[in-house]
Amino acid sequence: MWNRRLGRTAEHRVALLKNMATDLILKGKIETTEMKAKELRSVVDHLITVAKKGDLAARRQATSYLRDVTTADGKNAVQVLFDELAPRYKDRNGGYTRVVKTGIRKGDAAPMAYIELV
Repeated sequence: MWNRRLGRTAEHRVALLKNMATDLILKGKIETTEMKAKELRSVVDHLITVAKKGDLAARRQATSYLRDVTTADGKNAVQVLFDELAPRYKDRNGGYTRVVKTGIRKGDAAPMAYIELV
């Protein structure tokens, strides 16, 4: 199997990854379980690679995946992805995210980790 199920149905897993990818792009760093962070890493790396192309088809592809959430300063995730992240990583060939293990969650002893943009 090429992906982790994360204890969810396929539709729930896709929705979870879309929401987490949007939050990571807008905030730059989020804390989640280690397995979710490892799964999210490939999604966000692919979105940044698509954004580096910069054409209209790439923007449409990113818009179809990311949620339409607007921040307090009026930007949405697609604008941040194309206007800030793609130019920042134009000379980098992959590896746009970092997963840092933080410890064990107190309630259910799940291993936690931060995922952040490098």
